[in-house]
Amino acid sequence: MNWLIRKLESIAPLSDKDRQAIENLPVRIHKLDARQDIVRDGDKPSHCCLIIDGWACRYKLLSQGKRQILSFHIPGDIPDLQSLHIHTMDHSLGTMTKATVAFIPHENLHDLTARHPGIAAILWRATLIDAGIFREWLVSMGRRSAFEHVAHLFCELYLKLQAVGLAGNYRCPLPVTQADLADALGLTPVHINRILQDMRAKTLITLRSRALVIEAWDELLRISEFDQTYLHLERRAAA
Repeated sequence: MNWLIRKLESIAPLSDKDRQAIENLPVRIHKLDARQDIVRDGDKPSHCCLIIDGWACRYKLLSQGKRQILSFHIPGDIPDLQSLHIHTMDHSLGTMTKATVAFIPHENLHDLTARHPGIAAILWRATLIDAGIFREWLVSMGRRSAFEHVAHLFCELYLKLQAVGLAGNYRCPLPVTQADLADALGLTPVHINRILQDMRAKTLITLRSRALVIEAWDELLRISEFDQTYLHLERRAAA
């Protein structure tokens, strides 16, 4: 459960007692292939899913197989935490890469939050931060240019990965395809390809071996008007 502790401590402090309680949670570990559903739209799950390794995404499928990715998820995230209180899923959750996940029974999470109000408050805080991220994605979709939108997403992903120790020195994993980025940003893969080429030409980023290297961090922040306040990171990102 170290990844969950690391994620929660990136947004609020945990006591030793709270850490121990999280470590004692019963879990079932599953290894999943890439592009595999974890929970589907309409399901009524009896557990929540903690990402331990790999990447996942929330998504909705429309007619003719059209997909809208709603969020990306990394180790430490519990992307279906709302299923504790909203019993029918209104979207799907699937892996983007090979992944290891831990299923935590709802009854144990309910017991944990009842016995440890500090943990309940942090989980509520995490849910509110998720809502803030949704708002930023909505602003990007509606008002940022496609170039600004991609730049904003790259800044967000880097800071989230850095906060849990998966990024540093302006380098982070990016194991997603251009089609995935298109489905997340409401663009076409061709448009994404052009933007990435433009970013490379401007020496803003480098993409290699499923990794993103941000070559001009301050410029990327300026272009996207990125303000990390909405991430509410306890561990402030450093240059």
